[in-house]
Amino acid sequence: MKPGALPSVPARCDAADRRFFLGLWLLGGTYIGLIAALLVADFSFTSPNQFVQALRSREIRYAIRLSLVSCSLTTLLSLWVAVPIGYLLSRTQFRGKALLDALLDIPIVLPPLVIGLSLLILFQTPPGRALERLLPVTYALPSVILAQFTVACAFAVRTMRTTFDQINPRAEQVALTLGCRRSEAFWLVVLPAARRGVLTAATLAWARSLGEFGPVLVFSGATRMKTEVMPTTVFLELSVGNVEAAVAVSLLMVVAAVAALVLIRCFGSAQALGRSLEP
Repeated sequence: MKPGALPSVPARCDAADRRFFLGLWLLGGTYIGLIAALLVADFSFTSPNQFVQALRSREIRYAIRLSLVSCSLTTLLSLWVAVPIGYLLSRTQFRGKALLDALLDIPIVLPPLVIGLSLLILFQTPPGRALERLLPVTYALPSVILAQFTVACAFAVRTMRTTFDQINPRAEQVALTLGCRRSEAFWLVVLPAARRGVLTAATLAWARSLGEFGPVLVFSGATRMKTEVMPTTVFLELSVGNVEAAVAVSLLMVVAAVAALVLIRCFGSAQALGRSLEP
């Protein structure tokens, strides 16, 4: 029997089973239909000519470029932090670990506007103002990356923690007994085994950064040709009644999100991840 397959049932139960699964599909199909209807509505609202015309806007092209650059930088920073934190949480035991684990979930559960407000308040403290004198952050380009990083990194950490938890530590222990230092065992044994998890974490962080709106709006503002990213472009275009441009930018974000999901499903699926984690 294939993993996850249901055992065979007597023929007299077939009708009851069909009614059971039909009920499940009716309940779940409502939400599936809503998502499909949203996508169809977006794609049918604007024509290709309107889409191209919206992309000719200098402000929208700037927002697209800034989004791509900031999301890529945020992804690199998230991986730089998420890999060591995920490894430490997976492989070590220390006092306060449960508290640290809960602390890392705060950016995930907090409302986005609260995160943006908290960042804004942080840079009004004496240390924050001292940093501002050296490098302007608030309502400047660095604030966009910091706002995206604050949220996206938490998702990357969770992904890497799960990845390292699923890697059998025996191969690492064998490398240590053969004379490898802990750092060598990490780079030569553990990290190659976690490559699909790293890709999943990077894709998730990038996609999350692309759609981040609340923290960016509060902490960075929505200044055109300065701190405007794609989500704030949608907000600004809607605020002036330019629905066609807002939908065009939204479609770009939908395409990017679908591409990210395809990458996760193809390269970070449970089956693929399981193959890469085998010792």
